[in-house]
Amino acid sequence: MRISRLRRIVEDTDTRAGRLFDWTVQFLILVSLVSFALETLPDLSPKLRRDLYAVEVGTIACFTAEYILRLVVAERPLRYALSFFGLVDLLAILPFYLALGLDLRFVRLVRMLRVVRLLKMARYNRALRRLNRALVLAREELVLYMVITAMLLFVSAVGIYYCEHDAQPQAFASVPHALWWAVCTLTTVGYGDVYPVTPLGKFFTFVVLMVGLAAVAAPAGIFAEALSRARMLDEDEPDSTGSGE
Repeated sequence: MRISRLRRIVEDTDTRAGRLFDWTVQFLILVSLVSFALETLPDLSPKLRRDLYAVEVGTIACFTAEYILRLVVAERPLRYALSFFGLVDLLAILPFYLALGLDLRFVRLVRMLRVVRLLKMARYNRALRRLNRALVLAREELVLYMVITAMLLFVSAVGIYYCEHDAQPQAFASVPHALWWAVCTLTTVGYGDVYPVTPLGKFFTFVVLMVGLAAVAAPAGIFAEALSRARMLDEDEPDSTGSGE
């Protein structure tokens, strides 16, 4: 009975204790990420470094306890350990123990995996499941959009190459060189490091910018519609489940 109650707390969010557990873990993830970011600041005082290390030790202890607890309550512990979230949970704590007490410099690179704790939040967010469902619903449209976008990028690079190659042989030395301009222009980012100087090139850039505005808006509309459908399906699921019981 004790294991079943723990399983409900750890794996389910339909109880007050389960929601409290989820929110606590999310809070600890945010604390650990903020601490990790602050550690990269230059000229930190020794006291602050000690405080940040203490936060790191505390959060690691909590994440380790959570990982062990999930192994205990799992019906198939090995299956959980080899699952995606099981590996994420392990990678969130493993770098700390690998680097602890070791002087091998290359091992410290593994500590960069602490950022993987951000992935742990995916376990506790139901909205992410709706996003995943929306991507599945709109995958054909999005794939078609990506293919059309790739074609537009290539056509834009070829067009600006012929418009600007003679005037700027270094900036637009070839079609692959022009692809950077095409990406910046079609996505309406416009870094400004490469730009047209000829009248024909400027007109062509105007056309690409207009197409880029539509290209940026199209996937947003497709995904918004798919997300709305996913939300409706998510809201209908409890009703269908309840009626089935």
